[in-house]
Amino acid sequence: MLAVAAKEFLHILRDPRTLAVALVMPLAMVLLYGYAIDMELRALPIAVLDEEGGVRSRQLVEDVQSSGFIQVVERLSSREQIEPGFRHNRFLAALVIPAGHARRLGQGREAPVQVVVDGADGSTAATVGAYLEQAIALHNGRRLPGAGLKPPLRVEPRTWFNPQRVSAHFIVPGLTAVVMIMVCALLTSISIVRERETGTLEQVLTAPVQARELILGKLQPYLLIGALDTAVIFFVGRVVFQVPMNGSWLALAGYSLLYIWVALAMGLLISALVRTQQVAMMIALVVTLLPALLLSGFIFSHASMPLPLQVVGHLIPATWYLRIVRGVMLAGVNAWPREALVLAGMGVAITGLALKRFQKRLDD
Repeated sequence: MLAVAAKEFLHILRDPRTLAVALVMPLAMVLLYGYAIDMELRALPIAVLDEEGGVRSRQLVEDVQSSGFIQVVERLSSREQIEPGFRHNRFLAALVIPAGHARRLGQGREAPVQVVVDGADGSTAATVGAYLEQAIALHNGRRLPGAGLKPPLRVEPRTWFNPQRVSAHFIVPGLTAVVMIMVCALLTSISIVRERETGTLEQVLTAPVQARELILGKLQPYLLIGALDTAVIFFVGRVVFQVPMNGSWLALAGYSLLYIWVALAMGLLISALVRTQQVAMMIALVVTLLPALLLSGFIFSHASMPLPLQVVGHLIPATWYLRIVRGVMLAGVNAWPREALVLAGMGVAITGLALKRFQKRLDD
């Protein structure tokens, strides 16, 4: 296995195209997309803390949901429940209706309501404010006619985790998931096919190497390259884009190695299934880049997708790693046991399929 790994290292070092894909592409993509991508939220799950509990507050909540863009997914009983809800991605904003709301309106006084936003995504924070201000303006006109020129309800926004609403703080951590699954799968997808096309597979097959030793040996150099690429992306995120790190680097490194293993195993499975490098690269791009961009939650929230696409999205490794990397860096949550277990299961299953598919012999 170590001999196969050493041979694979030599292949990589002597192939400038592979080196360019492995080292230059991740850096170029994180710089390009980190500056270029900005997103808008299309669906907004929020929580409501109704400290008033009266008719007026219930009417306000009804009007907030009437547009269809906002959905109340949780009712809170205290302000202490807001932060845990943000950290575990249960909702993206909380509407707080303070006690005395109806009394203030009855006295003709201004009645403030508070909007607490999870600012880890700068675009989300901006969209939340716009949606809720629109909904409250609608409520002012529908429920409180004749109140004069000054609207009786006033929004007091509070943004947590990313108060400056910097979009790169949300984009760059997510880019790690997208870039690494594409690059790692692309690298390993051509490893076995390249040997078949150049004729060196015959020599490998005549050596005293078992199939599992060959597969695991080929994983090792790319695992190191993937770890290096991930470190570069995190370094660029911290230095260039000033992405905060509120959790543990050690925990994030462990989760990242697990994710890299899954991505590399996907590439090896593709390499064991096809016969040409061009087909392998094309399949690797199709099954990694587009799903990771569109269905993982990187660009579009899962809440805005139809149920079938949500199901498909949860079959994508990037979906689970996205939750981890954003949770560790932005929310400071280091424990993600369910996500880690899912990634480990994917790694075992895909590696097992690659081992089963690869035959230590020359087929037709």
